[in-house]
Amino acid sequence: MAAAPLREQLSALLSSMFSQGLVDEQFEQLQMLQDEGGTPGFVAEVVTLFCDDAERIIAEIATLLEQPIVSFDKVDAFVHQLKGSSASVGAQKVKFTCMQFRQFCQEKSRDGCLMALAVVRNEFYDLRNKFQTMLQLEQQIQAYDPKQQ
Repeated sequence: MAAAPLREQLSALLSSMFSQGLVDEQFEQLQMLQDEGGTPGFVAEVVTLFCDDAERIIAEIATLLEQPIVSFDKVDAFVHQLKGSSASVGAQKVKFTCMQFRQFCQEKSRDGCLMALAVVRNEFYDLRNKFQTMLQLEQQIQAYDPKQQ
């Protein structure tokens, strides 16, 4: 397969991520930094770090919510951290879901937090799958044209 159809697939994927609200202009800024800075792999590195960090944070939150007595302050701190990470990579849906999650933490609602955790998890996994597809397409494109990032 030539690189052109792969570039079209990548472009369509990115367009759908924006139109679905998965990512926002902050993600676009990351891409521009990579393009302007001539730093191949910058977006891949940032996205990979975000995904690893988010997965760890979500696991921590789940563990805290399973405790007999929930420390809502700790849960809120992790949700706040996830919100910040999401904002920095432009993970718009995850960020917005974290904002709602924090409301349940402030209300000290275990049921609300469990529901919000399920939504955050779903939004994150949806985004992570799209990021993985994006990275695979970029690797395939680079295999055809090593000068491309």
